[in-house]
Amino acid sequence: MRTLLVFIACSLAAVMAAPPQNKGIFINLENGELCFNSLQCKSSCCHRTSGVSLARCVHLAADKQECSLKTLYGTYYRCPCESGLKCKTGISIGGSITNTNFGVCYDPSEEVSRDTAESS
Repeated sequence: MRTLLVFIACSLAAVMAAPPQNKGIFINLENGELCFNSLQCKSSCCHRTSGVSLARCVHLAADKQECSLKTLYGTYYRCPCESGLKCKTGISIGGSITNTNFGVCYDPSEEVSRDTAESS
């Protein structure tokens, strides 16, 4: 196991040191291409539908779509939110391990403006 982790770390270090390309075989993958870690995807989300399915690069979750927080494994059952959005979810240790801390994306600026309107 330790040898495998060292091999993966060395492979990722070599790939990250390479000059950027428009389209890659191992990194800079487009949506729909097979991946094994979110670092490979331009969108930063390597998504799988089940524990035994193949993972593919997909778009990040939009406003009011299901989302998950950062995962320990690099693949997601629900992608993180797009830039500027937050994932409102309950956090649990078990959910972090099993990758099931799902929530819904929301715009924090809308929540602030709504709270301001309610207090007026």
